[in-house]
Amino acid sequence: MVKQVKLGDIAVDVVLKNIKNVYLSIYPPTGRVRISAPLRMGLDTIRVFAISKISWIKKQQNKLRGQQRETPRDYITRESHFYLGKRYLLDVIEENAPANVILKHEKIELHIRPDIPTKKRQVILEEWYRCKLKEILPEMIAEWEKKMQVSVEQFGIKKMRTRWGTCNIKARRVWLNLELAKKPVHCLEYILIHEMVHLLEHRHNERFKTYMDKFMPQWRAYKDELNRFPISHTEWNY
Repeated sequence: MVKQVKLGDIAVDVVLKNIKNVYLSIYPPTGRVRISAPLRMGLDTIRVFAISKISWIKKQQNKLRGQQRETPRDYITRESHFYLGKRYLLDVIEENAPANVILKHEKIELHIRPDIPTKKRQVILEEWYRCKLKEILPEMIAEWEKKMQVSVEQFGIKKMRTRWGTCNIKARRVWLNLELAKKPVHCLEYILIHEMVHLLEHRHNERFKTYMDKFMPQWRAYKDELNRFPISHTEWNY
């Protein structure tokens, strides 16, 4: 059940869940505010918590509202697309053969049958991104399992509207956002390490930050870099 508290002209959606801690999130594109809180917590307590974070909330909302938006894609020849942080020009090649995507020099070749609609072209290219991440991640995960002395039982790739990644701690399963295939490798690695650190520390507390400092000292710079990319799916969590 979603409730709401008002902080002047800011509406805060409140969701009471079977959790131990309070989570404050700001969602794109408008800066919608949401607090997830334990079932036992009263609205007055939640309001006090929200008021204590009002400066942070306004700062993140201003970031979101001023940030560049992603241009909608038409999946046509000479359109710009990104892979691992590098810009490529899309080359759409129509032929009577099964769909295929080939990375060639400065281009991403999209081989499709004639008259394939835009949505289907998007699906084909996204599946290619998914396959490329699945090629990259096993070795990266294995490397960090050794360094961190943890084990990831399973990983997956999926489209996420508001997160770069998630970790199911009990199942030891990591999910990463498909959009990370477009970002630089160090940003992909930062999100992977972030989720794997949750296997050592569940919360985003000082202990969590200490682990991040240990395994990736420059993680804050990578976080800022991700947040500067054109926005469509990022979330700020306090």
